[in-house]
Amino acid sequence: MDNSVNIINWFEIPVTEIGRAKAFYEAIFDIKMNEMEMMGMKMAFFPMENMNGKVSGGLVQGPNYVPSMDGAKVYYNGNPDLSVALGKVEAAGGKILMPKTKIGDDIGYMAFFTDTEGNAAALHSSH
Repeated sequence: MDNSVNIINWFEIPVTEIGRAKAFYEAIFDIKMNEMEMMGMKMAFFPMENMNGKVSGGLVQGPNYVPSMDGAKVYYNGNPDLSVALGKVEAAGGKILMPKTKIGDDIGYMAFFTDTEGNAAALHSSH
């Protein structure tokens, strides 16, 4: 592995109610997520192009998938301005934990929120 390869290629967000979680993420990002059942789990996928090496992932409802405020944080791409997605969080059933906050001139901005399932997550954007 070298600098040209993403260290992360897939992520899974634990959910307790796939329909509610899917509606939340579709609302804040203005996307369509495809659902399927696999290996006894319900899943909904963020948009992706045939596993082309760009990082993507999905929502998963099943055994061993427990939503949490603790642990690793996923930073979603909020470009060009995370305020757009963050402004939809509470109307979609989530909660803003930290408003849009400047990290630095060359790094951009960040914000934290919880989704409808109780997962803490973040947004990042350049502006």
